Amino acid sequence: MKIFGLVGRSGSGKTSLMVRLLPELRRRGLSVSTIKHAHHGFDLDHPGKDSFRHREAGAKEVMLVADARWALMHEIADAPEPPLEELVRRMAPVDFVLIEGFHTHGHPMIEVYRPSEGHALLWREGSNIVAVASDEPLPAVTVPVLDLNDAQAIATFALAKAEIYDHAAS
Repeated sequence: MKIFGLVGRSGSGKTSLMVRLLPELRRRGLSVSTIKHAHHGFDLDHPGKDSFRHREAGAKEVMLVADARWALMHEIADAPEPPLEELVRRMAPVDFVLIEGFHTHGHPMIEVYRPSEGHALLWREGSNIVAVASDEPLPAVTVPVLDLNDAQAIATFALAKAEIYDHAAS
């Protein structure tokens, strides 16, 4: 599998870019999965539902299964967040994994950046951010600056820079 990431400040457009990249990568014949990092606790469950009650009662994992999809929820309680490598290992093998967030991990990534938002760049010389996708020119950046609105060019760049993750060796 190949992995590649999108990072950026909240509201920069990471998810918007992700949902434009996915059909572009699929159009190229690739199977694609995603991992999204959430900075705050989240819950897919609702109080009173059977699966919620299973978790409340102490289940370490709860799998929900329906005719169109299944989801596995794994409780980590007070344990540290698992490393990205462990999370990728849990996924079914695909051609390409797009990762949203995990900006401190060592995989190659594009920063989604909109100067109009007023935030500082995450990119720093020597970081694993190999390009910046922006809606404005960025003359002070020494990595490639990609047009944020050109999903086709961004997909081509990401595929060329993606890191091969050996699912079997990990």
